[in-house]
Amino acid sequence: MRQLPPGSSGPVTSRRTVLAGAVTAAAAAALTSACGDEGGGGKVLAPTSGIPVGGGRVFADEKVVVTQPAEGDFRAFSAVCTHQGCTVGSVTNGLINCPCHASRFRIADASVASGPATRPLPERRIAVEDGSVRLL
Repeated sequence: MRQLPPGSSGPVTSRRTVLAGAVTAAAAAALTSACGDEGGGGKVLAPTSGIPVGGGRVFADEKVVVTQPAEGDFRAFSAVCTHQGCTVGSVTNGLINCPCHASRFRIADASVASGPATRPLPERRIAVEDGSVRLL
């Protein structure tokens, strides 16, 4: 058991205890801010009306593309092309288009419609609530 320094009347807090508390507080703050402040968790990307039926929208900053293949059916995929890592640029005629080497992906499942990409875009998690699309 640790002894108190002469003239001290309370417990001793070690540097290790202070550092552990600071690290815990910083981690808690990071986790809280990662959840976003949009209510319901996740970042609001757009109103559902901002995602056209039979099309989609690229959110380059978030590296995600959200599609609506059929009315009320919202899907989300990584906006990073599986060919060489370019960000896809547009969604037209039922296809997600990569401007770098002309790879095309289907809006329903992000499968490859034409290469040079050989792998589909990975799925991303979204929630559709209260007329908004949120990235989780």
